[in-house]
Amino acid sequence: MKPRRHIRVAVDIGGTFTDLEFVDEDTGEAHSFKTPTTPDDPSIGLVNTITGAAARHGFALADITLLIHGTTIATNAVLTRNLPRCALITTAGFEDVLEIGRHARRDVYGLRPEERTVLTARRHRYGVAERIGARGEVLAPLDMAALDGVVDRVAEAGADVVAVSLLNGFVNPAHEIAIRERLRERLPQLPCTCSHEVSPEIREFERTSTTVLNALLMPVVQGYVAGLMRRTREAGLAAPIYLVQSNGGAATPVQAGQTPVNLLLSGPSGGVLAAEKVAAVTARRHVVAVDMGGTSYDIAIIRDGRRSVVAQGDVDGLPVRVPMVEMRTIGAGGGSIIWLDPAGRLQLGPQSAGARPGPVCYRRGGVEPTVTDVNLILGRLDAASFLGGELALDLDGARASLQRRIAEPLGLTIDAAASGVLSIVVARLAGAIKLSLFERGLDPRDFALMSFGGAGGLHAVDVAEELGMREVVFPREPSTFSAHGILQSDIVHDLARTRIVALGPANLPQIVAVADELRDEGSALLDADGLPPERRALRLAADLRYRGQAFELMVPIGEGELDEVALADLIERFHQTHLERFSFDDRQEVVELVTLRLSAVGRLAVAAPISGTGGGSRSAPHPKASRAIYLEKRWRDAPVFEQSSLAVGAIIKGPAIVEQPYTTLIINGGWSLTVLASGDLVAAKDDA
Repeated sequence: MKPRRHIRVAVDIGGTFTDLEFVDEDTGEAHSFKTPTTPDDPSIGLVNTITGAAARHGFALADITLLIHGTTIATNAVLTRNLPRCALITTAGFEDVLEIGRHARRDVYGLRPEERTVLTARRHRYGVAERIGARGEVLAPLDMAALDGVVDRVAEAGADVVAVSLLNGFVNPAHEIAIRERLRERLPQLPCTCSHEVSPEIREFERTSTTVLNALLMPVVQGYVAGLMRRTREAGLAAPIYLVQSNGGAATPVQAGQTPVNLLLSGPSGGVLAAEKVAAVTARRHVVAVDMGGTSYDIAIIRDGRRSVVAQGDVDGLPVRVPMVEMRTIGAGGGSIIWLDPAGRLQLGPQSAGARPGPVCYRRGGVEPTVTDVNLILGRLDAASFLGGELALDLDGARASLQRRIAEPLGLTIDAAASGVLSIVVARLAGAIKLSLFERGLDPRDFALMSFGGAGGLHAVDVAEELGMREVVFPREPSTFSAHGILQSDIVHDLARTRIVALGPANLPQIVAVADELRDEGSALLDADGLPPERRALRLAADLRYRGQAFELMVPIGEGELDEVALADLIERFHQTHLERFSFDDRQEVVELVTLRLSAVGRLAVAAPISGTGGGSRSAPHPKASRAIYLEKRWRDAPVFEQSSLAVGAIIKGPAIVEQPYTTLIINGGWSLTVLASGDLVAAKDDA
């Protein structure tokens, strides 16, 4: 009988492709696989990708010991507004918090009010008489008779879900719990979310927005998870399944269904996690990690070897107050559509051709030219070897589309139109990176660019040139790099307690008591996950501000005990962080604690170390062919190398093309590419 293998699998479902990476836990051998996403039901594409990888690499689905999955199901539901009807129950008099929002304005000189997205209509927002004070004291009891009237109105309105967010419910959740229990008695079939369970923090607008989003996403994610579990079991996969959260950690399907708002940056967070690890392996302390897939371009800053985690993000203008990896996303990927606005100006995205129909060159019905079509026209992609030869590209179709929709209206040749598009792509990508760095007072020249995603290698060196960067790091498997990061995810539970106190020795006992409460709660959650003590970590962080400020900065504390020495160090690091972020600090001002946070981490069984590639000959790299490519404003011949043929230490002088089964790297003239011992590659600008 053939011995059973032990396979750990990670899958990242993107807008265009579904990426998979797996590792044989017995040998450390790792492989990647890629298939088109199935937008109507992404779980179909997930199962197709797993079965395809199993057939190619000779393992059975019964050999899979763990599946970790990144998904865009929650994000897509918000962006498309494919959401159920939600009722909001709040403190009487605060029904319009979502509509009032904050006074921040994007256009400070605009004469008209800015449109605000409100996901719960006014007629579905209900106030109930009650009041909890800022310290948790009951100022007015919950009016149960009035509550029963509200429940009747919720039932009559035909709500699909209910969100409960009371003023100061994060300090004392007694009234929120009572409302939830009455809803369960009267309307047991109705999913309900309470703010103290999802975002137990100060600021009622952001907390209410997050609670409503969570309620709206519960049926979406729970339905998806149920279908996913059914399909995987039918296919013969019985392994535990985890879903990746916005903080880079994993959650069980049940947990994901209860707090789906934590999935809003599920896939991209895996890439940032992997980028942090590759930055350490390649000894690059300051890195801009960029993920260019088929639909979007995601940017994250890794400084001093650490990614940044923030307490609040934004999804399509909606505040989401849960911990998440800090990143900026723009609609610029390989499938981004190129079009002309009414003034005849060339535009890029944010619309994408997606997986269906996809770029014109995919031969799946696409008619509008995309960035991928332009790269094919300019010789930067090989029509015969795309996706390892599994998808032959239509060069003539791509040229005809660009000619008809762009070149002819602008009076340009095909080459000039395609070159213009390429310039816009580079400017758009570089501009987004500049904004991410400049708003922190950082200089691009102090950073290396780490490029991954299926389309990233086609533009990375051009973007680095535009920014004045001198190094580009390409991970070993850039096309499925987010899946690689997901493969190494751990279980993470994020907890928080808002306690506004001055950060000083006098308040240390109070702060320690809150920290102990969080540790106890985190330990209980890890107990439920069945994780032994040696595979746990309880990491504290604090949201801090100067007294009188209306915003905070999150500063890590770590796993150590909180004493006066640790408190002094925390205050000093806050001053330093404030100076770095805003170019000033005030050491005479009182530092306040606003929210104490805890990440309860449960380390999943660690796979064997993944060996690098670089198995080729140690002689001088030998190209497999040459190809005409439009590079540096002109056509020229460039050698084409297979990455699998490159040995550790191999050096390639640009201009050159390096191909992998699922992506292509373009190396400009004046740059050299070196294969590191880890299997990662570094392109460096040659000294003048």
